[in-house]
Amino acid sequence: MAISEKSIKLLWSNAAGRCSFSSCDVRLTVAEAAEYAPYTLGEMAHIKGNKPGSNRYDENQSSKERDSYENLILLCPTHHTLIDKIENQERFTVELLHEMKIEHETTVANRLDGIKIEELDQMKDQLSILLAENHQAWQQYGPLSENAQKNPNSDAIYALWTSSRLSTIVPNNREAVKLLAENRGLFPRNEQRIISKFLSHVESYEKWVNDEIPYQAVVSFPVEFEKLVLGK
Repeated sequence: MAISEKSIKLLWSNAAGRCSFSSCDVRLTVAEAAEYAPYTLGEMAHIKGNKPGSNRYDENQSSKERDSYENLILLCPTHHTLIDKIENQERFTVELLHEMKIEHETTVANRLDGIKIEELDQMKDQLSILLAENHQAWQQYGPLSENAQKNPNSDAIYALWTSSRLSTIVPNNREAVKLLAENRGLFPRNEQRIISKFLSHVESYEKWVNDEIPYQAVVSFPVEFEKLVLGK
């Protein structure tokens, strides 16, 4: 049984496209310096091995369980190789890898914890960073990007755009929603409708990314929200 699209998307978005190995955190979508061709180097490693003889293999695990999100951890090639070396079987146990995964994904989810928002400008500063990162991902790999226009039928470019949505846009959108949930009252009443439009966009966008709704059902990104945040 192959890893499902749902598991792939959960893994990449919850890890924010970064290696989950303790103290690594390397970004897994990069640009190749020599040819300026972007590529993805993230690897979905099995916590309990995927075949007999592999590290941490559990013969009592079903094929479905083996390829499930719960049994996968997103790693860079270096650390994937490290945990699967036969001599490291006792060192990198199932329990340790689960612990690494939980710790990394919790850090991603709580990235903005500890930042105390007291003023509207401070709130807008945080949101502007997230919007800028999302725009950069769209500009680099999106359907209207130079890469996509030059290579309209490239599976590699499409895969990069998919991974960028999962590793950058979805996690950033979640952070924006969290910021707004905790600090929405800083915005005046006449701007609340714009915020609601943005929240509707984010909710529908993630549903589309997770194949829960068709693209046509995604609420358009409200340009007025960007103007609101950036002061344009």
